[in-house]
Amino acid sequence: MNTPKAKSSHVSLGDFDQLFESLKNWGRWGPDDEKGTLNYITPDKVHAATTLVKSGRSVSLEIPIATLAGPDNPNPAIHYMTTTYDVDVGAGKQVGMATDFLGIQFHGDCHTHIDALCHVAYKGQLYNGRPSELVTSKGALCLDITAFAHGIVGRGVLIDMPRFRGVRWLEPGESVTREEIEALEEAQGVKLAEGDIMVFRTGHHRRRLELGAWDVGYTGEGRAGLDLYSLTLLHERKVAVFLPD
Repeated sequence: MNTPKAKSSHVSLGDFDQLFESLKNWGRWGPDDEKGTLNYITPDKVHAATTLVKSGRSVSLEIPIATLAGPDNPNPAIHYMTTTYDVDVGAGKQVGMATDFLGIQFHGDCHTHIDALCHVAYKGQLYNGRPSELVTSKGALCLDITAFAHGIVGRGVLIDMPRFRGVRWLEPGESVTREEIEALEEAQGVKLAEGDIMVFRTGHHRRRLELGAWDVGYTGEGRAGLDLYSLTLLHERKVAVFLPD
């Protein structure tokens, strides 16, 4: 299907604040909540998701750890071997050992990761109105990734927009509207529902592999992604997790 390409539109700060206030879940699960929309994934939702499994095949969503710097990877991962088999570890010639070191800045377009609720502050506040000062140089005092320590299990719904549009990838700056997501749902016979994990594919990594890296920052070409107002759909449907590529 060929669909007109939408470009991201700019909104005023006032419009953004109005949308922000309408989508906030602050206080929904109490003042001390650390999980946010993960609260939508109840034990019943997890059990229902397990009944959908038809095979034991696993599909990884990871991308290889990038150790080379580039316009979209200014802080590449550091990897080196700390012990190799040509080093005598004092256990005799019959025993060898290999170990390595990996240092990584988790955030960025070249490292698979998930954001904690302390990742972004707006007007000095984190999720649930907590002050941003609770994130210090020694780490976060609340809303950190340990809130997800038991893992995230639920029904995943793939929103594969390049496939729906009949292209290999979405170009930087293209946006996906609420109406287009709804059209994809109807075409594929699937509908995002409460507690779902939305896996949103733009083809970002395929484009990078075939055309090379590009500047995804504010001063560069940017990324493809959701239109700002498409978030109203995720909010209304009570989507628990958003996983973009």
